[in-house]
Amino acid sequence: MNTVRIFCENDKAYHKVPLGKKLKDLSEEFCNSLDDKDSGMRIPVLAALVDHQLKELDYPVMMSHRVEFIGYTHPDGRRTYIRSLCFVLQKAVRELYPELILSIDYSLPSGLYCELREKKGHDDGRPVVRFLTDDELDLMKRKMQEIISMDFPFRKSKMTLDEACKIFSDNNQPVKAQLIKSLGKYLYSVYFLDGLADTFYGPLVPSTGYLKTFDIVPFNDGFCLQYPADGDIKKVINMKRQSKIAATLKESSDWCYIMGVKGVGTLNEAITGGHAVQLIQIAEALHERKYADIADMIYMQRDRIKIVFIAGPSSSGKTSSSKRLALQCRVLGLNPKTIELDNYFVDRDNTPRDEKGEYDFEALEAMDLKFLNSQLNDLLSGKEVQIPRFDFKEGKRFFDGNYMKLNEKDILIMEGIHALNPAMVTNVDNTRIFRVYASALTSLSLDENNNISTSDNRMLRRMIRDNRTRGINPETTIMRWQSVRRGENRNIFPFQENADAVFNSAMIFELPVLKYYAEPLLRRIAPNSPAYTEAVRLLKFLEYIIELSPEEISTIPPTSIIREFIGGQSL
Repeated sequence: MNTVRIFCENDKAYHKVPLGKKLKDLSEEFCNSLDDKDSGMRIPVLAALVDHQLKELDYPVMMSHRVEFIGYTHPDGRRTYIRSLCFVLQKAVRELYPELILSIDYSLPSGLYCELREKKGHDDGRPVVRFLTDDELDLMKRKMQEIISMDFPFRKSKMTLDEACKIFSDNNQPVKAQLIKSLGKYLYSVYFLDGLADTFYGPLVPSTGYLKTFDIVPFNDGFCLQYPADGDIKKVINMKRQSKIAATLKESSDWCYIMGVKGVGTLNEAITGGHAVQLIQIAEALHERKYADIADMIYMQRDRIKIVFIAGPSSSGKTSSSKRLALQCRVLGLNPKTIELDNYFVDRDNTPRDEKGEYDFEALEAMDLKFLNSQLNDLLSGKEVQIPRFDFKEGKRFFDGNYMKLNEKDILIMEGIHALNPAMVTNVDNTRIFRVYASALTSLSLDENNNISTSDNRMLRRMIRDNRTRGINPETTIMRWQSVRRGENRNIFPFQENADAVFNSAMIFELPVLKYYAEPLLRRIAPNSPAYTEAVRLLKFLEYIIELSPEEISTIPPTSIIREFIGGQSL
């Protein structure tokens, strides 16, 4: 048989194609470019989903498949573009600064935060960062443009563990070499770009010529690598200098280095070496110290502050954070009281609707702001109010005799998605309010130039918790996640810098814990499910992490944030 039959999702048609023909050739024949529904532009094909599994366009078709060609508007197309752009950056750094190590450290609202580091760090383990001038950054950008204009192909090759380790050790990438050693596999996929070898945990575009849109912007001690915005592949993301979030990520990254955990490979070695319990204890102690620091900030302003708002994206640990913060406030002699902002929803009939005509419970207008402002003002003036309850089944507010009054040492703690939005309390004296932003700001990286997505970390948390507490299957969590992310981009992330304090709820040991619980859930998703592509991606990511044993997990204290998701919390 010299041909195979494929079904192309893009044109909804069956095609007979030559055996072994590459996806790139098929895309040029059946789907040369894609329509961007938002902008109306035609965008290039970057990768393909073959039977719901992500493949690069060099993949040869050897049997019958369902194929969907994807571009930048698809999450996997976007990730493919960014991975490939990171390789171009690595190539530019290697040519300009061969004595330095590129570290792609963590995600910023406007791109990826990167640093050039000396081979030897400070005595305390922190890296020594080489600061680049504006002229040097411009030179790096021009070098990347030159590499892109040459349209070099990305090529993938299989090699043994020893061969790969030697390449990465010679490339001054000890963390990458350490990671693949910790996994103990025999063969590894290595990508090549004009003679430079590297690993990226997912497909790349066919060649550098696909990567026309990017920028490099100075940021703190390093720089921000910018890639196209969601809505327009010809423009980079607008630069947002959110200094408080960046400072928190930087602090967490430095702390990982001080702990000797320079990447997932080091973490894996610590676990296999029997040090997991020690990591848990130190990470929990750090969290407790951070809660105490925030409580101290509130206490020092106790004559002014009477209300604490806590906000954060989905699965950031807001509920645990509010309870842990309340405990620390009690230690200082304050008397915390809590009100759930969800009790201030408008009745269901008055709930706004989204563009699909469905109830938009995340819109600010879904809350009765006038009533909320009135009750907060009454509490601040020393009056007693009756706190509402909301019946989500009936969609109506009711009262059950729960009265509250703020006395001298009382402090009110409220958490919700709009808590950092000043529009929520326009009629309340904002000098009486202290705002806390909580999120799992993952700064641990797989290796030198492959960071870990904060969003992925939170989705795993949510998947485990929702399955355990609500019986929601992992497929549903995955399919809802993009909608959750859109709500966060609209209602939470724009207001992060309004926080008086930022709390990073990520734990250095949590991915090995989440793997233990999430992997069995992800394996239940069937290959014909629309969530299968994402499940495969997450499972591949989790392959690089060594999970904790049940005995090690049992040492996580009952007050830990992680217990909010895996169970066993005593707060």
